[in-house]
Amino acid sequence: GALDPLVRAALQKDLKKIFARLQQTVLFVTHDLAEAIYFGDKIVLMNEGRIVQKGSVTDLREKPAEPFVLEFINAQRGVVLT
Repeated sequence: GALDPLVRAALQKDLKKIFARLQQTVLFVTHDLAEAIYFGDKIVLMNEGRIVQKGSVTDLREKPAEPFVLEFINAQRGVVLT
């Protein structure tokens, strides 16, 4: 979030290429739902150091395990959940 949007987008694109080239599982930590969706096949959502739900973005959106999941998603307005 603290990077210039153009620099951030370029870095994300480069990282995604590197991750694909590695052909290994990568753990990417972020507070940005859009970034998690861009990089991840699966998302693990944590609250206060505790895993509250893991799965696809569709799982999180359509079957929130607890109110925090829905609150987190709704707080990220403007993020396209595909």
